[in-house]
Amino acid sequence: MVLHIILSSPFLLGGLLLALPAAAIAQRTAENAVVQAEDAFGTSIGRENIGLYSSASVRGFSPTAAGNVRIEGLAFDQVWGLTGRIRQSTTIKVGISTLGTPFPAPTGIVDYALRKPADEAGLSILAGADSYAQAYVEADLSLPIANGLTLGLGGASYANSYVTGAQGFYLQGAAILRWSPSPEIEIIPYWNRSEGFDDQAAPIFVPAGPFLPPPIQRRRFLGPDWGGYFGAASNTGVLGWWRPRPDLEVKAGLFRSKFDDQQSFAHLLVDLQQDGSARRIVIADPPIKLASTSGELRLTRSFIEGQRLHRLHASVRARNVSRRTNGSDLVDFGLTSIEAPFTDMAPDFAFSEQTRDSVRQWTAGLAYEGRWKDFGELGLGVQKTNYSKRILLPELGAVESRAQPWLFSANAAVLLARGLALYGGYARGLEESGVAPGNASNRNEALPAILTTQRDFGIRYSASKDLRLIAGLFDVRKPYFNLDENNRFDLLGDVKHQGLEVSLAGNLTPNLNVVAGAVLLRARVTGEGVTLGRVGPKPVGQTDRTLQLNLDWQMPAVEGLSLDLGISHKGDIVATRDNLVSIPSRTLVNLGARYRATLGSKPVTLRLTVTNLTDQEGFDLRGAGAYAIIPGRVIGGWIAVDL
Repeated sequence: MVLHIILSSPFLLGGLLLALPAAAIAQRTAENAVVQAEDAFGTSIGRENIGLYSSASVRGFSPTAAGNVRIEGLAFDQVWGLTGRIRQSTTIKVGISTLGTPFPAPTGIVDYALRKPADEAGLSILAGADSYAQAYVEADLSLPIANGLTLGLGGASYANSYVTGAQGFYLQGAAILRWSPSPEIEIIPYWNRSEGFDDQAAPIFVPAGPFLPPPIQRRRFLGPDWGGYFGAASNTGVLGWWRPRPDLEVKAGLFRSKFDDQQSFAHLLVDLQQDGSARRIVIADPPIKLASTSGELRLTRSFIEGQRLHRLHASVRARNVSRRTNGSDLVDFGLTSIEAPFTDMAPDFAFSEQTRDSVRQWTAGLAYEGRWKDFGELGLGVQKTNYSKRILLPELGAVESRAQPWLFSANAAVLLARGLALYGGYARGLEESGVAPGNASNRNEALPAILTTQRDFGIRYSASKDLRLIAGLFDVRKPYFNLDENNRFDLLGDVKHQGLEVSLAGNLTPNLNVVAGAVLLRARVTGEGVTLGRVGPKPVGQTDRTLQLNLDWQMPAVEGLSLDLGISHKGDIVATRDNLVSIPSRTLVNLGARYRATLGSKPVTLRLTVTNLTDQEGFDLRGAGAYAIIPGRVIGGWIAVDL
């Protein structure tokens, strides 16, 4: 935040620019997710996110909630995600892309790459706005201190404005140090913090029957004006590696992730009728804290045997999580409508005693990687984990659960012909199942850990060194949690996701890049709840098809100008536990243009975008039978300069 204040002053900014050497390097102006993505499964670079999957959804599940997040390949128990001031990119790894990654997990892997400071001094500034009146400024500085020692600083401010008419303001600050005293050692400590100010709570719509909400006007805030979020979150850590010999590597990371919500609200319009009438409920939360300390120590030994490379990994992971949640107070403000603004004064909320829970887990594992030139790859892993959770419930005392399973993984790829590989894999994991959603009677309650399995099989074909096709089948199985007939978020049975996923990424021509993909999913719930008719056979929030196409065309006639197109399609999304309501299928179209040039000797990029070009209306799911409206057409743009 200190850097943000400095960069907000034109006088001080000018003085800082004069102090920078002329040989500053490019950072933000070269970011382009379509050009840089290796597949269609999920890539985030800078402000751009593309792909079939995200950190919140892979093959119909959340890898973040499951605990399958890593920083530079090391296990990271994420409470709050890394911001763009500390994160260079995010990659979703599934299927064949998990080869070479020790201990693959069901639900895929979210792998963060850090925004490491460069060896040369440089400053990148990015500023933008859109037609929803959102505005933001981001800045990243690399500053060499000594030989092998470089400091990176980042700051940003965001004046957010949403489709609901709600507004909020955030400040972010970051610092990262890269120390390489020799070619064999690199150590990277970092710090990242975000603070939210009066981020207003827009309503969530909960219909009274098996129907969707009626049409809702965009950009009209329904209040309450006093129901804003205030809080802070941070990530602190250190990671590094040491290669005492060419065939031996020690890699380690220690991470602290936490958030501290001082004030938060949920605004619900429940019993919503088709005429727009509803009952207004506001839920206030007392201060909520959640923190996790996690880390991994990994030793890797490599052996070369002719044209075969063998790598052995020994790993120890651990995490310690503490939570303080619940204690919320609910106030029913009576009958209203979706057209009526909220004018009531803030009541005196009375909070109850909070629930406290803690998780302790350690995992020891051995893994093997084998690579045989012109033949294939093999990965094997075995882990023993010790998991314990202790929940201290108000007036009920402590409840404890423990698990000590063995976890296994195996994946392999065989070259069938030039450029054509056949792959397959299996993984068994112990995963977190997240927390109960905001519209549940046990809102924010931590859920137990669950055993999960994943199997996949497919092919990868490299038509050229710059164009790759992946097609595969997958089968993921887990216990199924959702709202029961008493509105409690609980275990309702088992869920099985089976499907086909396809990815095409690379250069179609020297000037045309493509990232295209499809997921055809068959998701089914089984168990007593389905047999008795309390739960439908399809899990909430799932669709049977997802299609994605992104094109980036560099215009030969105008140097530095490129045009891009994004088309995404989702089929009907199951919206209620009984499967009687679905969100209709929709196709969204985004257009963009990017112009890269130099101002003097400094790289500059101008970016213009139009999202939801056809101004489609619709809803996003916020829990079973709970909805929020999607943004309409938004015109935006930003300019980035590397100094």
